[in-house]
Amino acid sequence: MTDPITGRIVALATAVCWTGTAIAFEKAGKQIGSLTLNLLRLLLALIFISVYLWIVRGMPLPLDASAASWRWLLLSGLIGFCLGDLFLFKAFIVLGSRISMLIMSLVPPITALTGWLLMGEVLTPANWTGMSLTIAGVAIVVLERRRDDRTAVLKHPVSGILYAFGGAVGQAVGLVLSKFGMGDYNAFAATQIRIFAGIAGFAALFTVLRIWPRAVTALRKRSAMRPLALGSFFGPFLGVSLSLLAVQYIEVGIASTFMALVPVLIIPPAVIFLKEKITLREVSGAVMAVAGIGILFIH
Repeated sequence: MTDPITGRIVALATAVCWTGTAIAFEKAGKQIGSLTLNLLRLLLALIFISVYLWIVRGMPLPLDASAASWRWLLLSGLIGFCLGDLFLFKAFIVLGSRISMLIMSLVPPITALTGWLLMGEVLTPANWTGMSLTIAGVAIVVLERRRDDRTAVLKHPVSGILYAFGGAVGQAVGLVLSKFGMGDYNAFAATQIRIFAGIAGFAALFTVLRIWPRAVTALRKRSAMRPLALGSFFGPFLGVSLSLLAVQYIEVGIASTFMALVPVLIIPPAVIFLKEKITLREVSGAVMAVAGIGILFIH
C-alpha cells in the first residue's frame, strides 16, 4: 500500500502532534516526574485508542492481529514506549522539550547507520553528507566555545543529552520493528499492542521500585493532569498511530524526514507557552539538522 501524497501529509501531521505533545509533557513531567508521567499517559492513551477502535472497527481490542504481529509489536512497544520514552521524558525534565526534540532529530541518521552496519544497506555520498549536516546542526546547539581557550564544551547537562540520545535510539529501533511487525495491519490497532507492552514495562518497574503511591498522588494534581491528558491524546494515541500509518504509505526514511520537523515546529510554541529565549544560533542549528535529514533520505 503506497500513496506518497497521503503519506507525506500524515507524516507532517505526526510532526505537528508531537510538537504539541512535547510541550504538554514537559509541563506535566516537571510536576509529577518522568516515570509517573510515562505510566499515566499510556493508560490514558489506551482508553482513547480503545474507544476509537470500538467505534471505527467494532473491536476494542486487536484480537485479529497475527501471532507474529503481536510478537514484533510488543517488542517494538517495549523498546520504543518503555525504554526509549523513559529516557526521552527524563530529558524533557533535564533539558526541556525543545532541546530534547532537537537531539531526537538524530533518529533518522541512527536508523540509516543501523541499516548500514547490520543489514549491509548502501549509503551514498549524499546520505553521508545529510547525516553529517544533521549531527553538525545538533552540535551547534548543544556545544559552545570557551572564551579563554576556544575549546568546545557542552552547553547543557551531560545527563540530559544522554537521556535524549537514548530516546532517539529507542524510537529508531521501535519504528523499524513496528513497520516489520505491522505490515498492512491497522495502524491504530498496532499502536494499541505497543501501548500494552509499554504499560506492562512501566508497571513492572513501578512494582520493583515500590512507587505506586506516586501515581495516586499525581492523579490529584489537576495542574499536571490537564497537559498530561492533552499530551496523551496527541502523543501515544494520535501521533504514534499516525506515524505508523505514514510508514504504511511511504518509506520509513521519507516519513522520518517529515516527522523530524519537530525541532523547527517547536520553536514558536516554546517561545509563546514556555517563555524560552531562543538565539539565532539555536534556530540555525535546528534548521540545519532538519535539512540534513532531508538530504539523507530524499537524495
